[in-house]
Amino acid sequence: MGRYFLEAMPMAGVYLCIVLLIFAACEAGILIGRHHQRTRQDEGAQTSVGPIVGGLLGMLAFLLAFTFSTASTHYGARKQDVLTEAIHIGTAYRRADLLGDARGPQVKRLLDEYVDVRLRAARPGGDLKAGVARSLEIQDLIWAQVLSAVHEDPDRFTSLVVASVNDVIAVHERRVADGVHARIPGRIWVGLLAITMLTMGTLGLQIGLSGKRRLVGIIPITLTFAVLVTLIVDLNRPQGGFITVSPQPLIELQDRLRSEN
Repeated sequence: MGRYFLEAMPMAGVYLCIVLLIFAACEAGILIGRHHQRTRQDEGAQTSVGPIVGGLLGMLAFLLAFTFSTASTHYGARKQDVLTEAIHIGTAYRRADLLGDARGPQVKRLLDEYVDVRLRAARPGGDLKAGVARSLEIQDLIWAQVLSAVHEDPDRFTSLVVASVNDVIAVHERRVADGVHARIPGRIWVGLLAITMLTMGTLGLQIGLSGKRRLVGIIPITLTFAVLVTLIVDLNRPQGGFITVSPQPLIELQDRLRSEN
């Protein structure tokens, strides 16, 4: 649930929400610490809280590093998928000539439209669901043409086209898996936010026990952690954020296909 909540918000809203949550946790910790000092006058409380803060900060840093690495890996996979798809579509386009004058031009026309559909879906604000649905329709049309060609002339040349079309279909499935399904689970987001707030609340508690507010120290660490979490959220999104996978390989393929027509 945490995943969908974060991904439904614009990136600026995600950053602001995280900053407010961390500040609220720090402020709550400061108030609790001050209240404890006023009522109990425990001089050793601040000393005992210090190691706890250090341990929590270390745990939070580890979890942030793990989550960032996971999101970065997913981003890298999506980037590689775009390049691989452009290569496979280009190969299938060239091998379509092996189907002859009857079916080759139809397959090339469908592949040309296929590239256009992929690019429209990848643009900011593009309809990803509609793009996937139309891609599947075009795949079925291409496969029908290739299958008919195989029945008419089952030679080794048509088998090359079959292999290329299979590669195009396979990389589509991989892009859907890497872009839609391979995401950081919502429970990890909930755990990350919970540990972040607990850590910052304990840090605020230490500050409250000292009797000083120390906003100079709270503000930088709050903004820094908020930036890190926001970057992870952005990397985890397939589209709609500041960090997106460039469709340049498909754009270059589109230009090349149009120049050949």
